[in-house]
Amino acid sequence: MKHFVMLSAAVMTALCANAGAFMESDVAESDSVKGFQFTDVKTVKTTSVKDQNKSGTCWCFAGTSFIEDEIMRQGGDSLDLSEMYTVYHCYDAKADRFVRNYGQVNFAQGGSLIDVLWAIKNFGAVPEEVYTGLNYGQDKHCHYEMEGIMAGMLGTVIKKKDGKISTAWKRALNGVLDAYLGELPREFTYKGKKYTPMSFAASLPIKPEDYVAVTSFTHHPFYQEFVLEVPDNWLNGAYKNVKLDELKAIVDNALENGYPVNWAADVSEGGFKWKDGVALMPKGKTEGDMNGTELARWTTLSDKERQNDKYGFNGPVPEEEITQESRQQMFDNQTTTDDHGMEIVGIAKDQNGNRYYKVKNSWDTNQKYHGFIYVSEPFFLAKTMGIVVHKDAIPKEIAKKINVK
Repeated sequence: MKHFVMLSAAVMTALCANAGAFMESDVAESDSVKGFQFTDVKTVKTTSVKDQNKSGTCWCFAGTSFIEDEIMRQGGDSLDLSEMYTVYHCYDAKADRFVRNYGQVNFAQGGSLIDVLWAIKNFGAVPEEVYTGLNYGQDKHCHYEMEGIMAGMLGTVIKKKDGKISTAWKRALNGVLDAYLGELPREFTYKGKKYTPMSFAASLPIKPEDYVAVTSFTHHPFYQEFVLEVPDNWLNGAYKNVKLDELKAIVDNALENGYPVNWAADVSEGGFKWKDGVALMPKGKTEGDMNGTELARWTTLSDKERQNDKYGFNGPVPEEEITQESRQQMFDNQTTTDDHGMEIVGIAKDQNGNRYYKVKNSWDTNQKYHGFIYVSEPFFLAKTMGIVVHKDAIPKEIAKKINVK
């Protein structure tokens, strides 16, 4: 069973981990091959697009971008916070949990929407310039070797060949993290002032307890919270459960009032066209090939193959009507999976008046909209795993139902 859990987690995080390797050449905005004309209706202020490259740390890039934008929204400076400072602490905690559970839980590169907030609360934060996490001869993040070494170590530890676990394994694991990511800073100077990671986090205009994780599924009662059952929710984080129209209402209210939204979704659908900067749920095409890394399939298609792709579209097309029931079915049969973390930063419309969410990704800027993708409302309704927002972004009547004050 433990091998199945680890393999499943590896497959599910492959989309994040391999994303940077599949980026194609830049496409000019004037290119009208796909025939979409998007107009931004409402956007929130956001920091620059980053590149997770060959690391399954989308959750951290999305969560860090979300926090950076929340800092600006609340009057703070535009900051570039270190993702790898958070990643180090999460690897460390995942390893401890893996060993304490005899290897029967997930240890992988992936994570969840709540991980960055958890790390800030417990370990603080540091600027990117203080801790880049690039200590292994690379200019961009690549965690395959590092993760493989740690996974091998942990596999040996839980076998207990000596009849018990030694007192050295954790130091050995931290040695790997130190070697690849760098030793964690205990204190640093930033803009002429000395900080510890905890004092730096305390200086920021955010409080981790002010943020709420929300989802919408029928296998648990509405208006209660439950632990979302996906391998990357290694912290067993609880999500508030609301109806689908209320989930959308929270996102719309947040964006209309200047709040960003942290978003976890399934991007393995054939209608998710990263290169073309658009994600749709074309009518009659909801059952796709979900085996393996779908991202690799659609990013490597030639132009001729794209024309024959069952998910190809040259502009706005009729889309599926997503209901609470159809959404639940896709989750239950696992054609909706926990693939990727991103940040919703705006609302847009196409030339036909169809509504979209403008989404910031962490796959660099070398695609049509320079690191952003327009996600249709049906795609959002069908493929959202969960969101995180500031509690004040939730409409009051919904906040009351889920006991958010």
